[in-house]
Amino acid sequence: MAATPATLTARALLLDMDGTLVNSDAVVERCWRRWADRQGLDSDEVLKVVHGRQGYATMAILLPDRPMAENHADNAVMLAEETADLDGVVPVAGAPAFMDAIAGLPHALVTSADEPLAQARMGAAGLRMPVTRVTAEQVGASKPDPEGFLKGAAELGVDPAECVAFEDSEAGIQAAKAAGMRVVGVGPRAAAFAPDLHVLDLTALQLTTTPAGTITLTTTRG
Repeated sequence: MAATPATLTARALLLDMDGTLVNSDAVVERCWRRWADRQGLDSDEVLKVVHGRQGYATMAILLPDRPMAENHADNAVMLAEETADLDGVVPVAGAPAFMDAIAGLPHALVTSADEPLAQARMGAAGLRMPVTRVTAEQVGASKPDPEGFLKGAAELGVDPAECVAFEDSEAGIQAAKAAGMRVVGVGPRAAAFAPDLHVLDLTALQLTTTPAGTITLTTTRG
């Protein structure tokens, strides 16, 4: 097997939020365990598929015979619960310094959260909210569909092939690859889904730029 490359170059960065910039696992687990109990589902099995997708899409996988309207209704309730519950929401290690480092570079947030949830979690984690962002309200299809990443690249005016996406989940990594982007996998979940470069957290990444606008990302450890 070929060694994972230690360096990627890009002209723009597209950033997932949960699990990538913000550690929200505690609240995600609380909310989804409650939902699983209400549905009579095994919560441990539910938690294996929730990451990366919008809630209605996860529900459709878990309850394939249920009308989609019910999934959307439950998703609205879930989003409200998650937005109100910020206990344990913290930045991924290295995220504050990373967000400072890319402040002047082309970048966008591409998240399955809606705008209120994204604002709440980024705020709770003490992270700057990117000006350019694609949230749940702006897409018709959830990750692993590439729509969100393609919209982010279009808003930045950068070819998808010149973008690097940061993701932690299988659905997110699949979405970024389907958009034609290379991927930095962040955190322990990401390693299993063949990102182009993998880091355990954002302290393990060095970022440099050139006057011509090339962004170079290098791992400092695995």
